[in-house]
Amino acid sequence: MSLHPQNATKILLSIKPEFVGKIFGGGKNFEYRKVIFRRQEIDTVIVYASTPTRRIIGEFKVVAIHEHSPEALWQLTSFFSGISEDQYWKYFRGRTRAYAIEIGERLLYPSPRRIEEEFGVRPPQSFIYVQ
Repeated sequence: MSLHPQNATKILLSIKPEFVGKIFGGGKNFEYRKVIFRRQEIDTVIVYASTPTRRIIGEFKVVAIHEHSPEALWQLTSFFSGISEDQYWKYFRGRTRAYAIEIGERLLYPSPRRIEEEFGVRPPQSFIYVQ
C-alpha cells in the first residue's frame, strides 16, 4: 500500500526514532534539514527510522519545502515543529539557510520493513532517491 502511484518521485529519508514517533503520532508536521534534495518535485518521503529501530516504517506526502533563514523558519514552523527550541538551535547552529519539509498525509506500514530487502541498499546518512 502506498500514498502515491508507483511513478511518483520519492526519497527515503533517515530520521531518528524519537522524531519518527512524533511524525506518525501527528505531533510533528515539519521535518528539518540542513541540506535539501536537489529534485524539488519530490512528493513522497519514505521514512527509515534510524538506530536502534533500523526499519522502514511508513511514508508521508510532501506538502511543501520551506527554505528560510533559521530565524524565519522557526517563526513559521515552531508551533508544529515536534522539537524543542533548544534542539532546533543546536541543529541549525552556524547555518544561514534552513529547510523544513512540511508533512502531509501519513501512512504507517502494518509491519516495519528492512531497507536491504525492500530497496537493496544500505541505510543513507541523510536520504536517497528511490523508485
